[in-house]
Amino acid sequence: MSEFKPVLLTLPSLTPSLALEILPYGLTLHRLFVQADGRTHDIVIGPEAPEDHATQKYINTVVGRYSNRLPVGTHKVERLGTTSEVTAILNEGTRVSLHGGPTGFDALPWTLLTPEDPPTLFTAKELAHIPISSSPSSHAVFRLVSPDGDQGFPGKLITEVLVAVIEPGDQERKYRKPGDTAENEEYDLGSVVFVYRAKLDEGAKKVVTPVNLTQHWGFNLEGSQRENQGGEEPLSVKGHALTIKADNIVKRDADSLPTGFIPSAGTPHEHAAKLIGDQYPEHGYDDYYLFPALEKVPTRIPLASFSEIDLVQDVLRPSNGPTAARGNRTTPVVELASGKSGLKLVFDTNQAGVMFYSNAWTNPQKGARKKIHGGSGLTGQGDSYASGTAAFLEFHDPLAAFLDPANKDKEDTLLTSDEIYHNYVRCDVRFKEPKNQ
Repeated sequence: MSEFKPVLLTLPSLTPSLALEILPYGLTLHRLFVQADGRTHDIVIGPEAPEDHATQKYINTVVGRYSNRLPVGTHKVERLGTTSEVTAILNEGTRVSLHGGPTGFDALPWTLLTPEDPPTLFTAKELAHIPISSSPSSHAVFRLVSPDGDQGFPGKLITEVLVAVIEPGDQERKYRKPGDTAENEEYDLGSVVFVYRAKLDEGAKKVVTPVNLTQHWGFNLEGSQRENQGGEEPLSVKGHALTIKADNIVKRDADSLPTGFIPSAGTPHEHAAKLIGDQYPEHGYDDYYLFPALEKVPTRIPLASFSEIDLVQDVLRPSNGPTAARGNRTTPVVELASGKSGLKLVFDTNQAGVMFYSNAWTNPQKGARKKIHGGSGLTGQGDSYASGTAAFLEFHDPLAAFLDPANKDKEDTLLTSDEIYHNYVRCDVRFKEPKNQ
């Protein structure tokens, strides 16, 4: 089916260092190829066959309308004087609506936009930076229309997502921090960008609806080194170094519903270039980390001033190192690195936090593992991904934020008919020669 046919995005250079395959089904990042040290890496986990994403859920897909968990039931929502009701539908346990309900954005076919059917949620100034063609090469925009009442959410919602790969910032592709020696030099391999936009389409009718989108992508920076190695070492991310610039994590009840925040300092949740395997919790990680207040890039734009904005130019600029003007970008908030492969991912975003999930609740007897990661590629062979095999880094605003009265009319994850939702995440890919080579 066409929704499982990959859309290839790659850099225009003669020797591209990055390429990715996006499936219209669930806006799924099927493969993320990195060329480094004479080796081809696919740094996201998942099944070999695109069609297997239909049953191997939430692997590199978009999540919407609402990321993570909401308590089931009907909730009155209000923002800036507009009120509606949302009915969260049960699809986990006995109290939880997970990832937008039984049929979320991850399980629907998205439309690849073309010059004949161009984006509508990006301004003319922004589209000047986004090459839209019938055969996308480095940029693509996808659209999904969610009807009023879909999964219990009020209002017809139009969502468009820009996916792009960005060239490295200079010809030598070197990235060196002040004081670094040549031994610590990193190479800039390019960047991957997601920009999520959403708008209610109810004419003159005033509506408010919860919106909290993310990419549920799972990384392993060493998985491709296992190909043809016989699987002598368990696939794991416990040797990856993780930095999360967060002060607090969500406190959760027995059903993982949020009940507030608690400090992360001095706990296994204090990630400052700490190996994921150090102080590894018994059941792995499945936690939301709240970033401290940093420079702010808006998450919603008033519809009345929307035509004048350009929030994508800076996000789509090549990364030129620490001296580059960031403009409408924040400072990096998360880093994931492997000393074994030499690969590093550096993330910035306008979202308030990140969900870190170490693939804790997966069952290797089900699903399939890519061949490049040492698997058979077939479903049900008992060689799929086990717990601790991936670092899922899902950037979104706080869980169930609209249920906390302290967020009223602020960062409440609600969207009115008079606003445009804006969410971006950028991943810069770098490489440093591994010390053991």
